[in-house]
Amino acid sequence: MAVRFDEKKNLFTLQTLDSTYQMKVDDHGVLLHTYYGAPADETDFSYLIGPEDRGFSGQPGDEKKDRTYSMDYYPLEYPVQGNGDFRVKALKAGFEGEVLALDLRFVSYELEKGKYSLPGLPALFEAEAGEVETLKITLKDRLEEIYVTLFYGVFEKKNVITRAASIENRSGKNVTLKRALSFGLDFMEGDMDLIHFYGKHAGERQFERRNLPHGITEISSSRGTSSHHHNPFVILCDKDTTEDFGNAYGVSFIYSGGFKIQMEKDQVDGIRLVCGLDDEEFLWKLAPGETFVTPEAALSYSEKGLTALSDQFQKAYHANLIRSPWKDKKRPTLVNNWEATYFGFDAEKLLKIAGEAADLGLDMLVLDDGWFGKRNDDNSGLGDWFVNEKKLGCTMKELVDRVNALGLKFGIWLEPEMVSEDSDLYRTHPDWVLQIPGREPNRSRNQLVLDLSRKEVREYMKKFIDDTLSCANISYVKWDMNRSVDNVYSAADPTLSQGAIRHKYVLGLYEVMEDMLTRHPDLLLEGCSGGGGRFDAGMLYYAPQIWCSDNTDAIERLRIHYGTSFGYPMSSVSAHVSVCPNHQNGRVTPFKTRGICAMQGSFGYELDLSKLSEEDKAEARRQITVYNENWELFQSGSYYRLNSPMENHDYTAWSYVSKDQRKASLSVIYTDLHGNPKPVRVKLKGLKKDASYDVDGTVYTGTALMRGGLLIPKPSCNYDSYMVCIHEI
Repeated sequence: MAVRFDEKKNLFTLQTLDSTYQMKVDDHGVLLHTYYGAPADETDFSYLIGPEDRGFSGQPGDEKKDRTYSMDYYPLEYPVQGNGDFRVKALKAGFEGEVLALDLRFVSYELEKGKYSLPGLPALFEAEAGEVETLKITLKDRLEEIYVTLFYGVFEKKNVITRAASIENRSGKNVTLKRALSFGLDFMEGDMDLIHFYGKHAGERQFERRNLPHGITEISSSRGTSSHHHNPFVILCDKDTTEDFGNAYGVSFIYSGGFKIQMEKDQVDGIRLVCGLDDEEFLWKLAPGETFVTPEAALSYSEKGLTALSDQFQKAYHANLIRSPWKDKKRPTLVNNWEATYFGFDAEKLLKIAGEAADLGLDMLVLDDGWFGKRNDDNSGLGDWFVNEKKLGCTMKELVDRVNALGLKFGIWLEPEMVSEDSDLYRTHPDWVLQIPGREPNRSRNQLVLDLSRKEVREYMKKFIDDTLSCANISYVKWDMNRSVDNVYSAADPTLSQGAIRHKYVLGLYEVMEDMLTRHPDLLLEGCSGGGGRFDAGMLYYAPQIWCSDNTDAIERLRIHYGTSFGYPMSSVSAHVSVCPNHQNGRVTPFKTRGICAMQGSFGYELDLSKLSEEDKAEARRQITVYNENWELFQSGSYYRLNSPMENHDYTAWSYVSKDQRKASLSVIYTDLHGNPKPVRVKLKGLKKDASYDVDGTVYTGTALMRGGLLIPKPSCNYDSYMVCIHEI
């Protein structure tokens, strides 16, 4: 069994193939966290706590004699405010108008086969019968009828444990939640490094590693989305952990709104990590009989370094988080018209691009922003989701039918959450936006945010999305969101807790997406928020791929893809070949290099195909052929970071290896040139040691390729590249 409870020791043991997680109910009924790490036996690790009478570390109210017993340094499973613990908390709650204080004690537990569910929220699911066990532990405040249930989903073979919590008010009074995070994780000791992924628009998920200092370190977003700036995924690891060696703990928050991850290194060098909803403005009123459920987080541990940790997250998310019927199908190779035309298009321009796409062997044309309302720039029209037939010169169905007749599927861009002030929707329903009464709204990209906490707004969105997708044979949607959520005030009910609106907004977003996918189950949904502003595990539950960044420069994408790969499947990375000079930074790179970079993820083009030279068209055909022949390898193979673009400024290398290890690819992009260059030798990973592999007509053993490596051809121009497909013989 993956979950065991020793009644004599009051000890819970959660076991995966390569990790053990342990909790203990002590003599006071407090749930302690005693171990998480490499596989261990059922030893009670609470012997490591080491009670001590520490100055200024007090005792809970029912402990009047033992001054060595203190919540201020004991490792706790779900830390709360009010029991003498002064470290960062997972829960701050209490009766409305009173001091917020809890003292949680163990009540009961339940063991179930299968995976618990979180209604209205994304979560990992059981993909194969019997692969998950659920543990529910119920705690209660020592004095009041406030209950907390901790949820654990143990994916034994995937080496993943999921966490969530519910807070139930069984008292006769209103309860106020000021913080309700998904979990806490205490380490009794540790000199650990923190790896996180910061960024900006057009520069997301930049890898950063530093030693965790004493005090509180926070990674968070209060922008209403997971954000370009900080990703809801972090790693704690030993100082000497590498790609292939050492302890590493990953934490991934499965949510698409604001979040908070705090880590505190305390007075005795213990480390606490808490993770959950952003609580800067959070205030949730829980009436008698009501329950609040937190979003889910996923934990994974590896003693074999960062590569193994990433592989565990990638495989679990591919199999147990992404629900789309497209996850195991070949994703369509597509061309998006945005960088080719921006707002200046009509049907004939689009059909010209479509004709070129069909000639090159692509699968789909995607029509981006500007097809609806009075939308000729980004200052107007959002919210008026009716086809601008005057601009197109035909109906949407006529355009789509003509594209389909060329042998291409058709996709479309939507930004349902936003509205322009210059729109019929805003003029009719100005109260439908998030806006503080009596103040000029904070604008971003000249658009405002619709209030998804309102049912009538959600129903409007559901209808226009369904109407749009039903008017023609549309098989793909790029769902964009181009500003942060600000001025958070809902006009629907001024008495409503404004601190609840941010979370209600995200719940509303999930409801609308769920409705769209229920009505159109075969739809391929691509997430987007100005590129990678909402690239998170919550979005993967609805969209199997996400536009990774608005920055399409191949060289800058190397760092963006590198950071993304630590916590997300590479099949979820939407990546396109764009024009040069690049529209974001003006860099010029070879067409071949742009294609190799884009083939790290779901592959496509973002340019005017009719303007390609014959040489580039020939290269595009070759790229499309390579992708079509190897799509299973790129979408479901194991991904290996062979070096770091953050450290190596000469080249970046990566590879894919198929599940059966019979097929692989190696890609190298040069990022600098030198006179009299030294040889570049790249060692592969993940192959069969004793197998023989064909590499461009030369046979090598797996051992040779992994121990000695391949000698990579010298670059012949700036940003030159090399890619080879490898087959077992």
